[in-house]
Amino acid sequence: MEHNKSNCPNKAKYLSGKRILPKPINKDTDIVKLIDNLDAYNGGRLRAACQLLRDRYSKEDVTIGLSLAGALTPAGLGPSAVIPLMNHGFVDWIVATGANMYHDIHYAFNLPMFRGSHNVDDADLRDKGVTRIYDILFDYEDVLMETDRRLRAILIRPEFQKEMGTRECYHHLGKILSELEQKNKIGEVSILAAAYRNGIPVFTSSPGDSTIGMNVAGIELLAEASGLLNKFKLKINPSIDVNDSTAIILNAKRYEKGKTGVILIGGGSPKNFMLQTEPQIQEVLMIPELGQDYDINITDARPDTGGLSGAPPTEAVSWGKIDPTKLEETVTAYLDVTVAFPIMVAYTIQSTKPKKLKRLYDRGNELHQKLIESYLENNKEVEKLKTSIRKLSA
Repeated sequence: MEHNKSNCPNKAKYLSGKRILPKPINKDTDIVKLIDNLDAYNGGRLRAACQLLRDRYSKEDVTIGLSLAGALTPAGLGPSAVIPLMNHGFVDWIVATGANMYHDIHYAFNLPMFRGSHNVDDADLRDKGVTRIYDILFDYEDVLMETDRRLRAILIRPEFQKEMGTRECYHHLGKILSELEQKNKIGEVSILAAAYRNGIPVFTSSPGDSTIGMNVAGIELLAEASGLLNKFKLKINPSIDVNDSTAIILNAKRYEKGKTGVILIGGGSPKNFMLQTEPQIQEVLMIPELGQDYDINITDARPDTGGLSGAPPTEAVSWGKIDPTKLEETVTAYLDVTVAFPIMVAYTIQSTKPKKLKRLYDRGNELHQKLIESYLENNKEVEKLKTSIRKLSA
């Protein structure tokens, strides 16, 4: 007997999506209409990401984290996309590679980088004193070395002479860069300067893995050789960043009864550092939690080669990084971020109202104390751990 497929249960569920019959593109098609008109494949995923930003991330009770990996600031994504999204209220905290923040500094210093070509003789570039990041070209002496000279002069200022996380270090640096932007009338060009103005905490998970960290190490080496280690006291402590970033998520979910979402641009260490806040809460601090509510991934990596393993929303559920009940509100688009991210920002700004800035940097001490309180209240092993720590100092 032939099976009557028309009577199959749940068949309608699979055919409940919008019919694929897009409207023709014409001279009046703006970015919002263009994206809403995309139906399938990674075009469809880009549409889903944009609409998730419009429908979920736009809510005032959603705390949004943005991670940045890859050489994005040299490509100009700071002034063009990241800063506008920050000013629109859709970025509450950032995790970026130190390299991205180092190249961000060039803009505040008004040191130029230029469009070029990847089809060049790199040996000749080296001979001519030109540095290349794919098709981005800039002067080795007048940009790289000059940035290092100015950065070292900043890092020996009094406000930097203490142990701190990258969050505080970037805040001090952002203040200086913001003042330079205003003094030189160059507009809003630095992510760190915009973060300072907007009270947005910025973290780098591997602070030694960039020219900023290299310059800190260089100054420390000179201070040691000169017998001046008691004068140069800047120490970047990653544990401070782990706790301060975790406190942001715990506060949003546990104390403010809100939701959290992440925009993961590229992968690498920034992506993991942003997502590990949930395992830190659940696994290490043993505080009951479910995971991020919303997740947008823009990447060209793949899970089966190890480049994205453990990180797609479905896999991330097994780590406690993503709420398993919210998987339908996650998107992974396998796209070039330099193409996708500006489009997402344009769509967001044109389709949503600006959100009120949460200014989480200004609330750092408050959030830290809440993290301590929740840890002591919920972790059954606290007393045992305290005893072990006391024995270490005995």
